[in-house]
Parts: sequence; structure tokens; C-alpha cells
Amino acid sequence: MTRRVLPLLLAMAWTLPALAAPPAPLPDDTAFASIAQLKERFARGELTPAQLTELFLTRIATLDQAGPRVNAVLEQNPDALAIARATKPGKGSLAGIPILLKDNLDTGDRMQTTAGSLALAGPPAPADSTVAAKLRKAGAVILGKTNLSEWANMRSNHATSGWSGRGGLTRSPYALDRNPCGSSAGSGAAVAAGFATVAIGTETDGSIICPASANGIVGIKPTLGLVSRAGIVPIAHSQDTAGPMARSVADAAAVLGAIAGSDPRDPATVDANKHATDYTKFLDPNALRGKRIGVVRALAGIEPNADRELDATIEVLRQQGATIVDPVVIPHLNELSNYELPILLTEFKHDIKAYLDTRKGLAVHDLADLIAFNNKEAAREMPWFGQELFEQAQAKPPLTDPGYLKQQADAKRLAGPEGIDAALAADKLDALLAPTWGPTFVNDLVLGDHVVSGDPTVGGPSAPAAIAGYPSITVPSGFAHGLPVGIMFFGTKWSEPTLIGIAYSFEIHRPAYQRPKFLDTVGGTPVR
Repeated sequence: MTRRVLPLLLAMAWTLPALAAPPAPLPDDTAFASIAQLKERFARGELTPAQLTELFLTRIATLDQAGPRVNAVLEQNPDALAIARATKPGKGSLAGIPILLKDNLDTGDRMQTTAGSLALAGPPAPADSTVAAKLRKAGAVILGKTNLSEWANMRSNHATSGWSGRGGLTRSPYALDRNPCGSSAGSGAAVAAGFATVAIGTETDGSIICPASANGIVGIKPTLGLVSRAGIVPIAHSQDTAGPMARSVADAAAVLGAIAGSDPRDPATVDANKHATDYTKFLDPNALRGKRIGVVRALAGIEPNADRELDATIEVLRQQGATIVDPVVIPHLNELSNYELPILLTEFKHDIKAYLDTRKGLAVHDLADLIAFNNKEAAREMPWFGQELFEQAQAKPPLTDPGYLKQQADAKRLAGPEGIDAALAADKLDALLAPTWGPTFVNDLVLGDHVVSGDPTVGGPSAPAAIAGYPSITVPSGFAHGLPVGIMFFGTKWSEPTLIGIAYSFEIHRPAYQRPKFLDTVGGTPVR
């Protein structure tokens, strides 16, 4: 019998090779391919959205949740593969492109939205945030939610950057004992490490710019009102915005175009449709020619490695035809810190209640409930730092308070028309330039599940644009001791086209992104 069966089995195997053969492995660079490259591969039939999604889910399982344990992804979307299989490439500007969302953006699916807090763990949000809805409409595959500094670093002045009660600590994929900055720590680390093509972060002051810089990627903090905040866990309506985080200016521009626009759910976006556009049309390699860029030296001097990169950046800008005005003074710069935190605290008390009113089935309904929850769950929620900012916010007056209204109006005026705009006008500038943050200032040493110093973002180089509600973009410029260093361009309201062009031209002539090696420490060995 064996003699008769063996030839038959061999013949069957010979006639069915396509069915029996495993799929060809994807090229090593697929996880780091750009949106344009992936769309080309989709169009040629070399890659499907499902294959790409599987690749990222595997990388998350083996490099984020195991192995080096970057801990950037807080929750994976159980529907991601089904969405990818149903996606038709070409049906949308981001069709088939996997994306991660910071865990303060609502998704009307099976994933939770918690801002990293155990207090919000419970029933999922009833509907998509506007950003999530726009991404779905563009065809993106939402892979999951990323870890963050809990409550976007609004609970304590001593908060650990990238730590949340629900998710623990996110680590730098460049050196695992260093911190990736926050509050969009998970989004920044995940994109740098190749766990998704792009991600969404949010910023009140520095929470896109700092983690993008610390992870060696591009981050765009849009003009306040260009991108809807509806369905996003808030800090303060006078400064909050969402924005893209990507490995290139081109990818960040593509995502910004997909999420920008007016939304009746967010009155601040009433003028957005007048300015929202396809930002990829501003990707001009020669955009620096003829531009006048001012160097804000008052925002430098924080960290020597960042200052060296600033000077190197200036040389590149000059070589590409830009006129550099150095230094430029932003009027009232030193006054802004007197306004920001009191305004944020007052708005947080009101804005968080308005958000919680949209979440049915939770045990918390306002800030007082959140304070009580943290006190009850102190062992899990407050092992490293307290909630003094929550308590200060709880004591703040209502939004009708004359003192608050004057503070907010003064802050906007001093940071915007009499600050950034005045500096631009004085020297007929197109944009302003400053270092973002340097590695020894941001990438604090991780000890166990804690960082030895707090989140440095509020009040740093990002503050003028954040308080004014004006756009800023950070671009990787180099490395120091194996850790990324970034530089930042910022300008007046609705100046995203100019900033994207400048940033793209700089990036083309000084490409600086490098894949992380998951070293155990600076100059150490890879962890597998």
C-alpha cells in the first residue's frame, strides 16, 4: 500500500504548490515605509492592507509587549485586521495605512478611551472623536491606542513623563532606560520604532513637539481650530489640539490634510474649512529659497546638544537660500509663564466635566469624582506622584470669572499679536526657529517603572506657539550620544503651508531619522 500511496501524494503536492506554500516574507523596510511608498506597493499588488496590519501587530507583540518592551501601545484594536481586509486601496487618501491614536481620542468601537487613568476604564465611548471619524473616512486602519502621560500630564507638577496608571511607563526605543517625553509618549515611541506608519498625538503645550523630538520624528502642532477636539479628553479649550506624528514631513502633512476641517461639534473650528487643504502640495524641496527665518535665542541655552544642532540647522538653511535673522526677540516672552497654568487649571475643571457628560456608564462625572477615585486607588494611581494640579483646578472659579477672562485675553494677546506676530513683522519674517528639547534635558534616566525627574514640557520652547494657538512643527536634526535631537519652526496663525514647506526642504537637505536599535542604555547593547 505504501508504494501505491507515495506517488499519489507526491503528484498531489506537485499540482498544488501555490496552495501549500507560505506567503513570501515582507521586506525588512516595510514597517518603515512612507505612506507614498505603501500606496505604490498596494497599487502594484505587492502588498495588501491586511498584510501590512499583520506586520505591525506582530512587531507590537514582539518588540513592544515583549522583548525590549517599549510599552508604547496601550491597547490593540480587536477589529484592526477585519478593517484592513475590507479596505480597498485607493479609496481614500490614507486607504490601508495603519495608524495609532493616543489614548485620549474617543473611538466608537470596542477599545476604551481612558487618558491613561483607571478612573475612565469601563464602557467604551459611544462614538468616534471627529479625528477618528475623519481617519476612517480617509481609509486609515486604526491599529490601537497609545500610552501617554496620564491625563496628558495635568495631574501633578511632578508627573512622570510617559507614565499612566493604566499603562505603566513608556520607554525610549533608542535607549530603554531613557524617557521618550510626553504626554504623547506612546505615539512618538511607536512611530519611531515602526509599530505603525503614523500616529496621532495631542498637545496643550509641548505634548506633540517634545515626544516627537525625543523620538527623532516629525510632529505638527496645528493652529488652534484647524483640527476638531470633539471626542478628545481635554485639558483646556484655549490651547488643546490634536496633530500628526510621523517619520517624515510628507507623512505628517498627508495626515494633517485628512483630519483638518470645520466641525459643528467644536466651535473653535468655524474657520477651519477656509484653511484646511491637501498639505502635501507644499512639499517643495526648494521652499527655503527666499525665506526669512528668525532665530529665537531666548528659547535656546537649555541644553548644549540642542544648541549645537540649532547652529548646524542655521547653516543648512543658509545653504538652501534662506536669510537668517539671528537673534530675534519675541516681546513679552518672559511674561507668558505667569498666565498659562492658572488658565489651564480653570478651564480643565469645566472642560473635563463637559467631556465626562458624554461618557455614559462611568463611575466618575466631574473633577471632584476623579480626585476621590485617585485617593481611593492611591496605591495604583499615585505610587510616584500626587494630584495637586487636580486639587488646584477644583478650587478654581467658573469660566465666567472676570479674572480668568482677563488672564486668557491677555495671554492670547501677548503670545500672539504682540508676541509672535510682532517678532515676525519687525524683521519681515516667514517663520521662527528654536531648538526643541535636548536629550540630556528630556531623556531622563528610568529607574524601574519610574523616571527620576518630571515632565519638562509646559513652559518650554513650545510655549509661545501653544499659548497663542499658533502652529509649530518639529523635525529631527541629528543625534547626541545616540539620542535624537530636534529643531522647531513656528509662525503665525494658519501658517501651516509655509512651515511644512520650510520643514520639508530642511528635512530633504539634512535627513536625520534613524531607526532605533532598542539599546539597553546609551551606547549599550540591543535588547531582543
